[in-house]
Amino acid sequence: MKISKKIGIVLLAMVLMVSLSVSLFAQAAAEGGKPYIAVVSKGEQHDFWQQVKLGANAAADTYNVDITFEGPASESDVQDQVEMLNSAMAKNPVAIALAALNTSSVLDQLQETLNKGIPVIGFDSGVPEAPEGSIWANASTDNYNAAGMAAEKMFEVIKGDIEKATASNPVKIVVMNQDAAGESLLSRGKGFRDTMVKLIADNTALSAADVKVMGNPAYIAADSPTSGSKVMIEMVVPASAAATDAAAASTAILNKVASDNVLGIFCSNEATVKGLLAATNDGADLPSRYPGVVVIGYDAGEGQKNAVRQEYFLGSITQDPYSIGYKAVELAYKAYKGESVADVDTGAKFYNKDNMDDDDIKGLLYD
Repeated sequence: MKISKKIGIVLLAMVLMVSLSVSLFAQAAAEGGKPYIAVVSKGEQHDFWQQVKLGANAAADTYNVDITFEGPASESDVQDQVEMLNSAMAKNPVAIALAALNTSSVLDQLQETLNKGIPVIGFDSGVPEAPEGSIWANASTDNYNAAGMAAEKMFEVIKGDIEKATASNPVKIVVMNQDAAGESLLSRGKGFRDTMVKLIADNTALSAADVKVMGNPAYIAADSPTSGSKVMIEMVVPASAAATDAAAASTAILNKVASDNVLGIFCSNEATVKGLLAATNDGADLPSRYPGVVVIGYDAGEGQKNAVRQEYFLGSITQDPYSIGYKAVELAYKAYKGESVADVDTGAKFYNKDNMDDDDIKGLLYD
Protein backbone atom coordinates (compact mmCIF):
# COMPACT_ATOMS: atom_id res chain seq x y z
CA MET A 1 0.00 0.00 0.00
CA LYS A 2 2.82 2.38 0.86
CA ILE A 3 4.43 1.71 -2.51
CA SER A 4 1.11 2.34 -4.29
CA LYS A 5 0.72 5.66 -2.50
CA LYS A 6 4.23 6.70 -3.49
CA ILE A 7 3.56 5.75 -7.09
CA GLY A 8 0.32 7.71 -7.02
CA ILE A 9 2.08 10.77 -5.63
CA VAL A 10 4.78 10.52 -8.30
CA LEU A 11 2.19 10.18 -11.07
CA LEU A 12 0.23 13.12 -9.74
CA ALA A 13 3.38 15.22 -9.66
CA MET A 14 4.20 14.26 -13.23
CA VAL A 15 0.70 15.22 -14.40
CA LEU A 16 0.98 18.57 -12.65
CA MET A 17 4.39 19.19 -14.21
CA VAL A 18 3.09 18.39 -17.71
CA SER A 19 0.03 20.59 -17.21
CA LEU A 20 2.22 23.41 -15.94
CA SER A 21 4.60 23.01 -18.89
CA VAL A 22 1.73 23.14 -21.39
CA SER A 23 0.28 26.17 -19.63
CA LEU A 24 3.62 27.96 -19.62
CA PHE A 25 4.18 27.08 -23.29
CA ALA A 26 0.77 28.42 -24.25
CA GLN A 27 1.41 31.57 -22.21
CA ALA A 28 4.81 32.04 -23.83
CA ALA A 29 3.32 31.57 -27.29
CA ALA A 30 0.59 34.08 -26.52
CA GLU A 31 3.08 36.61 -25.21
CA GLY A 32 5.81 36.35 -27.78
CA GLY A 33 5.88 33.04 -29.63
CA LYS A 34 5.40 32.72 -33.35
CA PRO A 35 1.84 32.47 -34.69
CA TYR A 36 1.01 28.97 -35.93
CA ILE A 37 -0.59 28.44 -39.36
CA ALA A 38 -1.74 24.99 -40.46
CA VAL A 39 -1.34 24.08 -44.13
CA VAL A 40 -3.37 21.04 -45.18
CA SER A 41 -2.73 19.98 -48.76
CA LYS A 42 -4.20 17.45 -51.18
CA GLY A 43 -0.90 15.59 -51.12
CA GLU A 44 2.72 15.86 -50.10
CA GLN A 45 4.82 13.27 -51.92
CA HIS A 46 4.31 14.39 -55.51
CA ASP A 47 6.80 16.92 -56.85
CA PHE A 48 4.01 19.45 -57.42
CA TRP A 49 3.14 19.45 -53.72
CA GLN A 50 6.80 19.55 -52.76
CA GLN A 51 7.08 22.80 -54.72
CA VAL A 52 3.96 24.10 -52.94
CA LYS A 53 5.61 23.16 -49.64
CA LEU A 54 8.80 25.04 -50.54
CA GLY A 55 6.76 28.16 -51.25
CA ALA A 56 4.81 27.79 -48.01
CA ASN A 57 8.03 27.42 -45.99
CA ALA A 58 9.51 30.49 -47.69
CA ALA A 59 6.47 32.57 -46.73
CA ALA A 60 6.69 31.24 -43.18
CA ASP A 61 10.26 32.55 -43.00
CA THR A 62 9.27 35.89 -44.50
CA TYR A 63 6.43 36.48 -42.06
CA ASN A 64 8.07 34.80 -39.05
CA VAL A 65 5.37 32.21 -38.45
CA ASP A 66 5.41 28.51 -37.65
CA ILE A 67 3.62 26.20 -40.08
CA THR A 68 2.89 22.54 -40.51
CA PHE A 69 2.46 21.17 -44.03
CA GLU A 70 0.55 17.90 -44.34
CA GLY A 71 -1.14 15.98 -47.13
CA PRO A 72 -2.32 12.40 -47.65
CA ALA A 73 -0.35 9.83 -49.63
CA SER A 74 -2.98 9.80 -52.37
CA GLU A 75 -5.60 12.29 -53.52
CA SER A 76 -8.19 9.55 -52.99
CA ASP A 77 -7.40 9.38 -49.25
CA VAL A 78 -10.11 11.83 -48.21
CA GLN A 79 -10.47 10.57 -44.64
CA ASP A 80 -6.72 10.86 -44.05
CA GLN A 81 -6.92 14.52 -45.00
CA VAL A 82 -9.86 15.05 -42.65
CA GLU A 83 -7.86 13.57 -39.77
CA MET A 84 -4.91 15.81 -40.63
CA LEU A 85 -7.18 18.84 -40.54
CA ASN A 86 -8.63 17.76 -37.19
CA SER A 87 -5.13 17.30 -35.77
CA ALA A 88 -4.04 20.71 -37.02
CA MET A 89 -7.12 22.41 -35.57
CA ALA A 90 -6.42 20.83 -32.19
CA LYS A 91 -3.18 22.86 -32.09
CA ASN A 92 -5.20 26.12 -32.17
CA PRO A 93 -3.83 27.70 -35.35
CA VAL A 94 -4.30 31.41 -35.95
CA ALA A 95 -5.21 30.58 -39.57
CA ILE A 96 -5.49 27.59 -41.90
CA ALA A 97 -4.59 27.09 -45.55
CA LEU A 98 -6.62 24.26 -47.07
CA ALA A 99 -6.78 22.49 -50.41
CA ALA A 100 -9.80 20.28 -49.83
CA LEU A 101 -10.08 16.91 -51.53
CA ASN A 102 -13.79 16.83 -50.77
CA THR A 103 -15.59 19.86 -49.35
CA SER A 104 -18.49 17.85 -47.96
CA SER A 105 -16.06 15.89 -45.77
CA VAL A 106 -14.84 19.02 -43.97
CA LEU A 107 -18.08 20.95 -43.58
CA ASP A 108 -18.12 20.52 -39.78
CA GLN A 109 -14.54 21.78 -39.50
CA LEU A 110 -15.25 24.76 -41.72
CA GLN A 111 -18.30 25.63 -39.65
CA GLU A 112 -16.15 25.45 -36.52
CA THR A 113 -13.53 27.79 -37.97
CA LEU A 114 -16.31 30.16 -39.01
CA ASN A 115 -17.79 30.11 -35.50
CA LYS A 116 -14.38 30.75 -33.94
CA GLY A 117 -13.36 33.40 -36.46
CA ILE A 118 -10.33 31.43 -37.67
CA PRO A 119 -9.41 32.54 -41.21
CA VAL A 120 -9.27 29.74 -43.80
CA ILE A 121 -7.44 30.33 -47.08
CA GLY A 122 -8.15 27.97 -49.96
CA PHE A 123 -5.27 27.04 -52.26
CA ASP A 124 -4.74 25.06 -55.45
CA SER A 125 -8.36 24.24 -56.32
CA GLY A 126 -9.50 25.84 -53.06
CA VAL A 127 -12.61 24.73 -51.19
CA PRO A 128 -15.53 24.96 -53.62
CA GLU A 129 -19.04 25.17 -52.15
CA ALA A 130 -17.73 25.83 -48.64
CA PRO A 131 -20.07 27.42 -46.08
CA GLU A 132 -20.50 31.10 -46.89
CA GLY A 133 -17.92 33.22 -45.13
CA SER A 134 -15.68 30.32 -44.09
CA ILE A 135 -13.14 30.84 -46.88
CA TRP A 136 -11.56 34.26 -46.70
CA ALA A 137 -9.63 34.11 -49.98
CA ASN A 138 -8.02 31.67 -52.41
CA ALA A 139 -4.49 31.33 -53.79
CA SER A 140 -4.80 29.33 -56.97
CA THR A 141 -4.29 29.15 -60.70
CA ASP A 142 -7.13 30.58 -62.74
CA ASN A 143 -7.67 27.20 -64.36
CA TYR A 144 -10.33 28.49 -66.74
CA ASN A 145 -8.00 31.08 -68.23
CA ALA A 146 -4.99 28.76 -68.19
CA ALA A 147 -6.83 26.16 -70.25
CA GLY A 148 -8.05 28.94 -72.52
CA MET A 149 -4.39 29.66 -73.23
CA ALA A 150 -4.02 26.04 -74.38
CA ALA A 151 -6.97 26.48 -76.75
CA GLU A 152 -5.37 29.61 -78.20
CA LYS A 153 -2.06 27.85 -78.83
CA MET A 154 -3.77 24.87 -80.45
CA PHE A 155 -6.05 27.06 -82.58
CA GLU A 156 -3.04 28.84 -84.09
CA VAL A 157 -1.93 25.50 -85.57
CA ILE A 158 -5.24 23.90 -86.56
CA LYS A 159 -7.14 27.01 -87.75
CA GLY A 160 -6.64 26.15 -91.44
CA ASP A 161 -8.03 22.64 -91.02
CA ILE A 162 -11.00 23.96 -89.03
CA GLU A 163 -11.86 26.34 -91.86
CA LYS A 164 -11.95 23.42 -94.30
CA ALA A 165 -14.50 21.51 -92.19
CA THR A 166 -17.86 20.69 -93.75
CA ALA A 167 -20.93 18.81 -92.65
CA SER A 168 -19.89 15.89 -94.84
CA ASN A 169 -16.27 16.05 -93.64
CA PRO A 170 -16.32 17.31 -90.05
CA VAL A 171 -13.31 17.62 -87.74
CA LYS A 172 -12.92 16.83 -84.06
CA ILE A 173 -11.03 18.30 -81.10
CA VAL A 174 -10.78 16.14 -77.98
CA VAL A 175 -10.54 17.39 -74.39
CA MET A 176 -9.43 14.75 -71.86
CA ASN A 177 -10.36 15.34 -68.21
CA GLN A 178 -9.50 13.08 -65.27
CA ASP A 179 -12.93 13.27 -63.64
CA ALA A 180 -16.18 15.20 -63.60
CA ALA A 181 -16.09 16.36 -59.98
CA GLY A 182 -12.93 18.32 -59.15
CA GLU A 183 -13.42 22.05 -59.55
CA SER A 184 -9.96 22.68 -61.01
CA LEU A 185 -10.44 20.06 -63.72
CA LEU A 186 -13.97 21.20 -64.50
CA SER A 187 -12.69 24.74 -64.91
CA ARG A 188 -9.92 23.59 -67.24
CA GLY A 189 -12.26 21.62 -69.47
CA LYS A 190 -14.75 24.47 -69.61
CA GLY A 191 -12.06 27.08 -70.22
CA PHE A 192 -10.65 25.18 -73.18
CA ARG A 193 -14.13 24.47 -74.55
CA ASP A 194 -15.42 28.03 -74.32
CA THR A 195 -12.24 29.59 -75.68
CA MET A 196 -12.11 27.22 -78.65
CA VAL A 197 -15.77 27.90 -79.52
CA LYS A 198 -15.14 31.64 -79.35
CA LEU A 199 -11.99 31.42 -81.45
CA ILE A 200 -13.81 29.47 -84.14
CA ALA A 201 -16.72 31.92 -84.17
CA ASP A 202 -14.54 35.05 -84.15
CA ASN A 203 -11.67 34.00 -86.39
CA THR A 204 -13.06 31.70 -89.08
CA ALA A 205 -15.90 31.73 -91.57
CA LEU A 206 -17.71 29.26 -89.29
CA SER A 207 -20.02 30.25 -86.45
CA ALA A 208 -20.77 28.77 -83.04
CA ALA A 209 -23.79 27.12 -84.66
CA ASP A 210 -21.36 24.99 -86.68
CA VAL A 211 -19.85 23.57 -83.48
CA LYS A 212 -21.11 20.64 -81.42
CA VAL A 213 -19.91 20.18 -77.84
CA MET A 214 -20.43 16.53 -76.96
CA GLY A 215 -19.38 13.86 -74.48
CA ASN A 216 -19.50 13.98 -70.68
CA PRO A 217 -22.52 16.08 -69.60
CA ALA A 218 -20.63 17.71 -66.72
CA TYR A 219 -18.61 19.58 -69.33
CA ILE A 220 -21.54 20.72 -71.46
CA ALA A 221 -23.02 24.05 -70.37
CA ALA A 222 -26.55 25.24 -70.97
CA ASP A 223 -25.25 27.71 -73.55
CA SER A 224 -22.79 25.33 -75.25
CA PRO A 225 -23.52 24.76 -78.94
CA THR A 226 -24.73 21.17 -79.29
CA SER A 227 -26.23 20.87 -82.77
CA GLY A 228 -23.39 21.83 -85.11
CA SER A 229 -22.20 19.44 -87.77
CA LYS A 230 -18.78 20.75 -88.80
CA VAL A 231 -16.58 20.93 -85.68
CA MET A 232 -16.98 18.46 -82.83
CA ILE A 233 -15.49 19.24 -79.42
CA GLU A 234 -15.61 15.99 -77.48
CA MET A 235 -15.28 16.14 -73.68
CA VAL A 236 -13.86 12.81 -72.52
CA VAL A 237 -13.66 11.46 -68.95
CA PRO A 238 -12.02 8.05 -68.35
CA ALA A 239 -13.92 5.42 -66.36
CA SER A 240 -11.85 6.25 -63.27
CA ALA A 241 -8.75 8.16 -62.19
CA ALA A 242 -6.68 4.98 -62.45
CA ALA A 243 -3.75 5.09 -64.86
CA THR A 244 -5.06 2.06 -66.74
CA ASP A 245 -8.39 3.77 -67.43
CA ALA A 246 -6.67 6.96 -68.63
CA ALA A 247 -4.59 4.85 -71.02
CA ALA A 248 -7.69 2.96 -72.20
CA ALA A 249 -9.56 6.21 -72.88
CA SER A 250 -6.55 7.51 -74.81
CA THR A 251 -6.39 4.35 -76.90
CA ALA A 252 -10.08 4.67 -77.75
CA ILE A 253 -9.52 8.24 -78.95
CA LEU A 254 -6.44 7.33 -80.97
CA ASN A 255 -8.27 4.49 -82.69
CA LYS A 256 -10.65 7.09 -84.14
CA VAL A 257 -8.08 9.71 -85.17
CA ALA A 258 -8.46 8.92 -88.88
CA SER A 259 -12.19 8.18 -88.98
CA ASP A 260 -13.14 11.23 -86.87
CA ASN A 261 -10.58 13.63 -88.37
CA VAL A 262 -9.13 14.41 -84.93
CA LEU A 263 -7.09 17.60 -85.18
CA GLY A 264 -6.04 18.05 -81.58
CA ILE A 265 -6.08 16.59 -78.08
CA PHE A 266 -5.90 18.62 -74.88
CA CYS A 267 -4.99 16.67 -71.73
CA SER A 268 -6.14 18.78 -68.81
CA ASN A 269 -3.87 17.32 -66.12
CA GLU A 270 -0.83 15.15 -65.60
CA ALA A 271 -2.90 11.97 -65.13
CA THR A 272 -4.49 12.23 -68.59
CA VAL A 273 -1.11 13.15 -70.07
CA LYS A 274 0.35 9.97 -68.60
CA GLY A 275 -2.55 8.00 -70.04
CA LEU A 276 -1.87 9.36 -73.52
CA LEU A 277 1.86 8.75 -73.18
CA ALA A 278 1.21 5.17 -72.05
CA ALA A 279 -0.90 4.61 -75.15
CA THR A 280 1.71 6.07 -77.53
CA ASN A 281 5.04 4.58 -76.44
CA ASP A 282 5.82 7.64 -74.30
CA GLY A 283 4.65 9.88 -77.12
CA ALA A 284 7.04 8.49 -79.74
CA ASP A 285 4.15 7.03 -81.79
CA LEU A 286 2.37 10.37 -82.12
CA PRO A 287 4.34 11.81 -85.08
CA SER A 288 4.58 8.49 -86.92
CA ARG A 289 1.17 6.88 -86.36
CA TYR A 290 -0.94 10.01 -85.82
CA PRO A 291 0.79 12.69 -87.90
CA GLY A 292 -0.69 16.15 -87.68
CA VAL A 293 -2.53 15.62 -84.39
CA VAL A 294 -1.70 18.56 -82.11
CA VAL A 295 -1.36 17.62 -78.44
CA ILE A 296 -1.14 20.06 -75.53
CA GLY A 297 -0.76 18.94 -71.93
CA TYR A 298 -1.10 20.51 -68.50
CA ASP A 299 1.40 20.53 -65.60
CA ALA A 300 4.82 18.92 -65.95
CA GLY A 301 6.49 15.67 -64.89
CA GLU A 302 9.41 13.87 -66.49
CA GLY A 303 7.41 12.11 -69.24
CA GLN A 304 5.50 15.21 -70.23
CA LYS A 305 8.60 17.37 -70.34
CA ASN A 306 10.31 14.83 -72.57
CA ALA A 307 7.28 14.76 -74.90
CA VAL A 308 7.45 18.54 -75.20
CA ARG A 309 11.21 18.57 -75.70
CA GLN A 310 10.95 15.91 -78.42
CA GLU A 311 8.08 17.87 -80.02
CA TYR A 312 5.66 14.97 -79.66
CA PHE A 313 3.51 17.61 -77.89
CA LEU A 314 3.12 21.14 -79.20
CA GLY A 315 3.62 22.23 -75.59
CA SER A 316 1.99 22.27 -72.18
CA ILE A 317 0.58 24.62 -69.57
CA THR A 318 2.44 24.86 -66.28
CA GLN A 319 1.17 26.27 -63.03
CA ASP A 320 3.38 27.96 -60.42
CA PRO A 321 3.18 25.64 -57.40
CA TYR A 322 5.82 27.58 -55.48
CA SER A 323 3.71 30.75 -55.72
CA ILE A 324 0.60 28.79 -54.71
CA GLY A 325 2.26 27.76 -51.45
CA TYR A 326 3.80 31.15 -50.80
CA LYS A 327 0.61 33.10 -51.43
CA ALA A 328 -1.50 30.69 -49.37
CA VAL A 329 0.60 31.30 -46.25
CA GLU A 330 0.94 35.01 -47.02
CA LEU A 331 -2.84 35.40 -47.26
CA ALA A 332 -3.34 33.34 -44.10
CA TYR A 333 -0.94 35.57 -42.19
CA LYS A 334 -2.51 38.78 -43.46
CA ALA A 335 -6.00 37.52 -42.60
CA TYR A 336 -4.81 36.66 -39.07
CA LYS A 337 -3.41 40.19 -38.73
CA GLY A 338 -6.77 41.64 -39.69
CA GLU A 339 -5.72 42.87 -43.12
CA SER A 340 -8.12 42.73 -46.06
CA VAL A 341 -7.48 39.72 -48.31
CA ALA A 342 -8.79 38.73 -51.74
CA ASP A 343 -8.34 35.90 -54.23
CA VAL A 344 -4.93 35.73 -55.90
CA ASP A 345 -4.28 34.23 -59.33
CA THR A 346 -0.90 32.53 -58.98
CA GLY A 347 -0.45 32.38 -62.74
CA ALA A 348 0.26 29.89 -65.52
CA LYS A 349 2.57 29.76 -68.53
CA PHE A 350 2.70 27.93 -71.85
CA TYR A 351 5.96 26.12 -72.46
CA ASN A 352 7.36 24.37 -75.52
CA LYS A 353 10.70 23.12 -76.80
CA ASP A 354 11.92 26.64 -77.45
CA ASN A 355 11.26 28.25 -74.07
CA MET A 356 11.20 25.43 -71.51
CA ASP A 357 14.78 26.17 -70.46
CA ASP A 358 14.18 29.90 -70.01
CA ASP A 359 14.74 31.26 -66.51
CA ASP A 360 11.08 32.18 -65.99
CA ILE A 361 9.88 28.71 -67.03
CA LYS A 362 12.38 26.04 -66.00
CA GLY A 363 11.84 26.54 -62.28
CA LEU A 364 8.15 25.70 -62.71
CA LEU A 365 8.75 22.39 -64.48
CA TYR A 366 8.90 19.89 -61.64
CA ASP A 367 9.48 16.17 -62.18
